Amino acid sequence: MAQQIPETGFLRLWQIIGDDRRKPPALPLIPVKKSTWWDGVRKGRFPKPLKLGPRTTVWRVEDIRDLIKNGACDRRCSTVATCSSSEPSPAGSAFKDEG
Repeated sequence: MAQQIPETGFLRLWQIIGDDRRKPPALPLIPVKKSTWWDGVRKGRFPKPLKLGPRTTVWRVEDIRDLIKNGACDRRCSTVATCSSSEPSPAGSAFKDEG
């Protein structure tokens, strides 16, 4: 069953851009490739992450909600056409513990 984005908290990268290798697969909130995401972070198009540990990088849910609400990127980026809606996208199993 698809879940909605929580009001507060943190999201890992796989929860934002999706991951087909997970069981069940995590649907993307923002459908871009990993390299596109990191390039967007570097250029300021996507929010900066927080480091919770040496191997744990997260983004604030509020920042991702704002990104989706306002359009994930400007008109030059045609790969994120589905994120301009103010409704949160389903996250699939994105909020399940990584284990």
